[in-house]
Amino acid sequence: MEEFPCEVIRNFSIIAHIDHGKSTLADRLLELTGTIQTKSTGINQQVLDKLKVERERGITVKAQTASMIHMAHGRQHLLNLIDTPGHVDFAWEVSRSLAACQGALLLVDASQGVQAQSISVFHIAKERGLKIIPVLTKIDLPASQPERMVAQLQSTFGIDPSEILYVSAKTGQGVETVLEAIVDRIPPPSGNINSPLKAFMFDSLYDRYRGVISLVSIQDGIIQKGDRIASCHTRKKYEITEVGVMHPEEVPTSSLQPGQVGYIACNMKESSEAHIGDTLHRVGVFVDPMPGFQPSKAMVYAGVFPVDSSDFIKLEESIKRLTLTDRSVTVQRESSTALGQGCRLGFLGTLHMDVFRQRLEDEYDANVIITAPTVPYKVIYKDKTVMISNPTEFPDTSDTSSKVKQVQEPVVNASIIVPEEYMGEMMNLCFAHRAENLDHRYLDSGSTSEASARAILTCTIPLSEIVTDFFDQLKSRSSGYASFDYEDGGYKASDLAKMVFLLNGKPVDALALVVHRSAQHEVGRKWVKKLHKVIPRQLFEVPIQAAIGKKIIARETLSAMRADVTAGLYGGHYERKMKHLENQKESKRKMKRIGSVDLPQDAFFDILSTKSK
Repeated sequence: MEEFPCEVIRNFSIIAHIDHGKSTLADRLLELTGTIQTKSTGINQQVLDKLKVERERGITVKAQTASMIHMAHGRQHLLNLIDTPGHVDFAWEVSRSLAACQGALLLVDASQGVQAQSISVFHIAKERGLKIIPVLTKIDLPASQPERMVAQLQSTFGIDPSEILYVSAKTGQGVETVLEAIVDRIPPPSGNINSPLKAFMFDSLYDRYRGVISLVSIQDGIIQKGDRIASCHTRKKYEITEVGVMHPEEVPTSSLQPGQVGYIACNMKESSEAHIGDTLHRVGVFVDPMPGFQPSKAMVYAGVFPVDSSDFIKLEESIKRLTLTDRSVTVQRESSTALGQGCRLGFLGTLHMDVFRQRLEDEYDANVIITAPTVPYKVIYKDKTVMISNPTEFPDTSDTSSKVKQVQEPVVNASIIVPEEYMGEMMNLCFAHRAENLDHRYLDSGSTSEASARAILTCTIPLSEIVTDFFDQLKSRSSGYASFDYEDGGYKASDLAKMVFLLNGKPVDALALVVHRSAQHEVGRKWVKKLHKVIPRQLFEVPIQAAIGKKIIARETLSAMRADVTAGLYGGHYERKMKHLENQKESKRKMKRIGSVDLPQDAFFDILSTKSK
């Protein structure tokens, strides 16, 4: 690694909306530079997507790093590529990866155009002052319209059309020009080999045998095996056991020089010690820490319970191991009378939650029930403010003795990009989900006959409305054309209440919900009907009720199973029959008084897996 001084190093990442071909372009770049072998039959597909869930769903969840060596202008250049995810849930991964770069490739699909995520990642990169290289991908598709997309890029981002590169990552057309542009346009990192060591940690992964492996970008100085380093954040000291680069698998090297991006293993046991955004330095030689990141904030909470309650210890261990590789999940223990022991996890979004659940099932064989996702509410009492993410802890706001002054819920600033003809549908959808401050503007003029103009809708919408089925409806109402992106918009006062479900007059804690007063009747009726379907019939009549405070707002009655007590009676006076029926009625009444309804695990599973169908 010594033969690569700063001026021949280029650090860049690939950013784009979902499915605009980031991982495919990364494959072609790796092949062109000889980092991976070109297959004689077939093509390399998504080499950097290593997780099973990434392969199955065709999405990138974890940002991956790879170093490539490329010959340009008669010199060997070292290119460090970071492939990033595109979903809004993983925006934190993207901003972390960009901190270790000097430039970024902004991909835009030539058939889809600028979408919501393209705009948000462009702004993240611009804020960090990165050199952006615009690339139009998928130009081999019959539906691609490069001229129209160039006009869009120019109007949305103010990009000069002469800077835009045209590539098709699938066929490999134009990929060489991308490599040339990376070398020519992206500035080299600045760093001094004689200064004291200063390394910026931007990611970490967990290895069963070597503990935590940190990915670092060297700012100044030189790092070698056997060095003793310390962290600015935790002040802990470590000895480096291995340094190297990702090429695309780990390749140990003797040292890392300024400007280079590589990995270090240093016997770190707990991944919580590897603080993302931390600055590492030599023991005894202090340096000014670099500005870090805001820590990721959990937006969606859900309870995770084992289907068989004796598996809890194993489940907790699996969750701990998974959080070593996925740092943005928060974990707390919780218990429920209906579901037993479990954990309350905080996620960045619903896709993140789904991916985490799938990884638990794939990698650790866990069988889990996940409760309905909720968001963190802020409850303001007269003397204190409390954050509540579990609906069972939510206070009864209608009760005056509870001293609640105000309840606030998180809101997000959402932007939806959609073709003009679906505007009305989108506005209806937003209003149905309690959106406010709706505003729209046109992205491009629909002068071309084959394509309509696209508009960008911005609004403020409560997060709790997005975490259920907002996204599914967005896609189905716009025939899949709408793209959606949101960012945190703080908290806002709202009229919320806690809904409890009663079976035979007894509340079921695991089914508590926090609902907005405007939707309480609709939600109550829907859930009561759902419970009516899944609860097994008892020997006595069971009323299923939805209650807010003391007020019952919906009810269904589960009729009793009854034996045919008059089957053996032939003829005679009808009073004989009545006597038997009265006896049966009396017994049912007695049963109802003392009987308890048990909600079986599979009924829970049914309710929570069929969302609000």
